Amino acid sequence: MQRRDFLRGGAIGVLALGMGRVSAASHLHDLPAAVPTPPLADLTTLPSGEPLRSLPTLTNRSAVDRLFIGDLVAGSAQRQWAQGHPTTVWAYNGQMPGPLIELWEGDTAEIHFQNHLASPTTVHWHGLSVPVSADGGPHHPVAPGKQQVYRLPIGKDAAGSYWYHPHPHGHTAEQVFHGLAGPLIVRSKQDPLSHLAERHLFITDLRVAADGQLPADDANDWMNGREGQVVMINGQYQPVIEVRESQRWRIWNACSARYLRLSLGGMPFTQVGTDGGLTQAPRAGLTEIVLAPAERVEIVVDPAAAASSCELTALIYPRGKMGGDVQPDTAIKLAQVHVGQGMAAPLPSTLRDIAALGPEKRRHVIRIQEDMSMAGGHHSMRFLLNGKQFDMHRIDEIGHVGQVEGWEVINEADMDHPFHIHGGQFQVIEHEFDGKVERPAVLSWRDTINLRAGETVRLRMVQAYRGLQMYHCHILEHEDQGMMGLLNVV
Repeated sequence: MQRRDFLRGGAIGVLALGMGRVSAASHLHDLPAAVPTPPLADLTTLPSGEPLRSLPTLTNRSAVDRLFIGDLVAGSAQRQWAQGHPTTVWAYNGQMPGPLIELWEGDTAEIHFQNHLASPTTVHWHGLSVPVSADGGPHHPVAPGKQQVYRLPIGKDAAGSYWYHPHPHGHTAEQVFHGLAGPLIVRSKQDPLSHLAERHLFITDLRVAADGQLPADDANDWMNGREGQVVMINGQYQPVIEVRESQRWRIWNACSARYLRLSLGGMPFTQVGTDGGLTQAPRAGLTEIVLAPAERVEIVVDPAAAASSCELTALIYPRGKMGGDVQPDTAIKLAQVHVGQGMAAPLPSTLRDIAALGPEKRRHVIRIQEDMSMAGGHHSMRFLLNGKQFDMHRIDEIGHVGQVEGWEVINEADMDHPFHIHGGQFQVIEHEFDGKVERPAVLSWRDTINLRAGETVRLRMVQAYRGLQMYHCHILEHEDQGMMGLLNVV
């Protein structure tokens, strides 16, 4: 059945009932039934126009060289966003976003984690190549009141912008939209851009009801993924960013489902990095870039010939949202940017040596699918990979440690889906869309890639550790509903 025919007539409210619960055979947890969206707070009254704050960092309490020891606690905290009503959030160390963890290539990190929540959780180190037992996947939950030491060996070529967030199956979206997410940077002592001033922009969105509560996901959220009514940078609403010299911006899209088509009002910038760090060469003269949920980017923003002001904006990105009552998207102001007069700092023509992976020893073919049905007069919808919903006890793919393996990911669905593989970084070989095949302009390392409806992406990757790894859509409501598979690396 065609999606638009199926959704005609306001079927989304009934659809949510089918989406909210799936059988125990295919899904370990029952998801809560979708609820109506309550009246929302007016968050446009939040303080704005304040200077962008630096992210607080996690303290290293180790006295040993090359060993980082930090303490991380997931628990409840209070915020005041809706006038007259406190909001209970879940936060790492009481902070939203969580503290910035800064490591160096070749380090070992020990993160001593405590779960003070009322439900099981994990800490997933998104994008890092670490042993499966430390990855924080859904097979290693930390029960309420329990502790876990995550031992993270950091590779010698791992410099990049990563992040951490929960990954308990069926509850990832809920825990992230309650506030559990934080940035992580791995640095290199051979960084060719270390002379540049650095800005960190950790972008999240926020939905708060008029009574101050964080409402549960509604029907549209289970269908399209949750988007809040405001977008924040480092927990601030529409801050001011001063550019007086060439600056290196690390930008994280830590939203559950929101796509960020970023623009500086037409002012050009230079892309120098992706998820897994610096690209092979800079790409100058860009005026916009799209970050799907979970993606990161590094750009260089330069002063101008004359002082000016512009807005950092998330422009409209049509990702194929479903449902007859979905509100139209609008451009969103994220920050005010004051650009000073000055000269741009020169950049090297080569940022990093990246060897192309190949040849492939084997290939995984993954089909992204949406299944809609009116069987027996009951409306239902499922989010699938290769025709299946995720099963914690079913191996979907077999990988081999140390081998170059290809992944052909085919989006047969009607909306965009960002695809993420645990275990490290991959190289994008080519995109095939609308009858055209294109290769990336420069080599880079990625761990999340967006696929438009009808698009095929071919990747190559090497898994460094044996064990169970996940691959899934990073629209978190879709992941929770089973758009995820299990790779056993042997």
